[in-house]
Amino acid sequence: MKKIGMLGGMSWESTSTYYKLLNEEIKSRLGGLHSAKIILSSVDFEEIEKFQHSALWDETAKILSDEAKAVESANADFLIICTNTMHKVAPQIEENINIPILHIADATGEALVKDGIKKVALLGTKFTMTEAFYKDRIQEKFGIEVIIPNEEEQNIIHDVIYKELCLGKCNKKSRDEYIKIIKRLEKDYEAEGVILGCTEISMLIKQGYVEIPIYDTTKLHVLSAVDFALK
Repeated sequence: MKKIGMLGGMSWESTSTYYKLLNEEIKSRLGGLHSAKIILSSVDFEEIEKFQHSALWDETAKILSDEAKAVESANADFLIICTNTMHKVAPQIEENINIPILHIADATGEALVKDGIKKVALLGTKFTMTEAFYKDRIQEKFGIEVIIPNEEEQNIIHDVIYKELCLGKCNKKSRDEYIKIIKRLEKDYEAEGVILGCTEISMLIKQGYVEIPIYDTTKLHVLSAVDFALK
């Protein structure tokens, strides 16, 4: 079994889900008392979040690159960044380490292709929804059209992530808003599925709340990591 390197803490709420799912999946596949071999570096999200909203991405890249080097030094065989948004600086992190990074958008794109999805809605932070690093990778690498919410909806989604989900709060009103947005994207743009493109959104939205298939990036990233760890 390869040793999984994790960059977490962004937020710790979703990182705890990663840790749980990784171990559950290893146990499911290997049985007995098996658990995942993991090296985890968990950062202070307060510091990262301030840099994000000040557009100081080079500073975030420096922090995460230093942590990635530490994870590599602890003999991790590969790395997963346990957040969608911070894949914006994945190229800078890659330049500073010698172990591979399993990209969360690739794990998602492979699942979409497998299911024959041609047009998908994307929910996440405003950074993930509007910037090229995520949706363009899905579109260009996997040939899937990515639909994003309008600006008002983006603000709702973004604020719920940072003001509620990252603090461990799941409110019914916010869930209803998310469902309303997903249903509009399905109706107006014929979205065939929806990417939960923030690792916290799976705390709020589950399959069954909407009719179209939900692609939980946390779960898909975990499955990709376990595949890589065991192959």
